[in-house]
Amino acid sequence: MTTSAMASEIGESADVVARIVRNRAATREIARRLAIGSAPLCVLCGRGSSGHAGVFLRYLVETRLHLPVSASAPSVITAFGTPLRLRDALFIVISQSGRSPDLVAATRSAREAGGRTVAIVNATSSPVAAEAEFVIPIEAADEHSVAATKTVIGSMAAGSELIAELADDDALRSALDRLPQRLTHALALDWSAISDDLATASAVFVAARGPGLGSAREIALKLSEILRLPAIGLSAAELQHGPRAALSPKTPVVMMRIRDETAATMDALASELREQEIPLHLCGGPGGSLPWLAEDDPATDPITMLVPAYRMIEQTARAWCFDPDRPPRLSKITETF
Repeated sequence: MTTSAMASEIGESADVVARIVRNRAATREIARRLAIGSAPLCVLCGRGSSGHAGVFLRYLVETRLHLPVSASAPSVITAFGTPLRLRDALFIVISQSGRSPDLVAATRSAREAGGRTVAIVNATSSPVAAEAEFVIPIEAADEHSVAATKTVIGSMAAGSELIAELADDDALRSALDRLPQRLTHALALDWSAISDDLATASAVFVAARGPGLGSAREIALKLSEILRLPAIGLSAAELQHGPRAALSPKTPVVMMRIRDETAATMDALASELREQEIPLHLCGGPGGSLPWLAEDDPATDPITMLVPAYRMIEQTARAWCFDPDRPPRLSKITETF
């Protein structure tokens, strides 16, 4: 195999985001019609990679809209049959296929309860989209690799566009305007230095804080999914607590440092890990060891960091003679109940 669908789809991410940005007027109209001034909270709903996009959006919602965020547990509806009181709540469901029955049921229940429902989906003709009041398309076209890449980046960008319009945030709009070009430039970043440590790793920790946390969890998922390695994505703050006891020379740590209020604590943790001779691969900041672009907006840099991570994982898989497009025992669409 000389290339893969995964590699091709990573390379399409910039075009996906460019289309989302060009669709800003439609997103602005949705934001106007949502009228969330009386919203008591925001509920984010998604599983797997879509759930990681939701973790990323949580920080934007709470810091830009000042709304508390809850992660939806769809089984409360499907397994326990308990509708929630969501009148006037902002309910955002994220899905690539829009077909999982639990997401369909959770969206339907939220709308029936009086929530303002928004579906961020790649398949706009899907059941999830049909249940939502408003639909924001990811517009990534078909994704053939089991591992979602361009749709994850598109989900994050589409959600960011919605929040920028709800908050009337010109700085975030400008960062999103720059994002397609930055994603293109990120394709040239070589993170293969991580691969040497992965070959002998017993487990991998991926850490970040704030809006970077969703990307950390997403990268950890891809390490497990594509490279079949036990991996955990967690807050760098949590890595200073219990999980730290599990670190060793055979548990490399990948950290993403964003230029925001969490940067100083990330720098301090990186120094401690190096003193303890824990293998560390750090993106961002003066102590960064991984190639990185000039720092941009902390709201969009976590999206850009996915590109070199995805590329490293795809290239490592092929070097190990794994098929990055077809991980064992997995299918493209997972229908949970």
